[in-house]
Amino acid sequence: MSFLRNLYPHRNFGLLVLRIGIGFMFMVHGWPKITGGAEKWEMVGSAMGNLGIDFGHAFFGFMAAFSETIGGLFLMLGLMFRPTTLLLFITMVVAALRHYLGGDGFGGYSHAVEAAILFLGLYFIGPGRFSLDDKMFGSELNHRY
Repeated sequence: MSFLRNLYPHRNFGLLVLRIGIGFMFMVHGWPKITGGAEKWEMVGSAMGNLGIDFGHAFFGFMAAFSETIGGLFLMLGLMFRPTTLLLFITMVVAALRHYLGGDGFGGYSHAVEAAILFLGLYFIGPGRFSLDDKMFGSELNHRY
């Protein structure tokens, strides 16, 4: 499939732009949550009640804030990419479920659904050549096309 090499010559740069843009936005989105303290984490983590989990809400809220803030940074850097996109995907699924079951309507849950789709796709695509994962681990997959 060598013809693909010339069809998308800027694929890795495009992935870099996507990672930096989305990663930065998630850092900004998660920052108030991670700095909000236990009260904020409890509120955010209460969304786990929709999954029948009625304990540890502060822990789950902190993990959601962590995945958005630190996950956004790791996304920008292309560091630990698969675990990062998986955590962000799970966070967005729980957020979408919370908004959907909360009666927020399509406008309330669509952003989380779109982000979940994005992170699931990125999980399979990978971070691209311009990433710390590539520099540290030399992913062959990033160099095929």
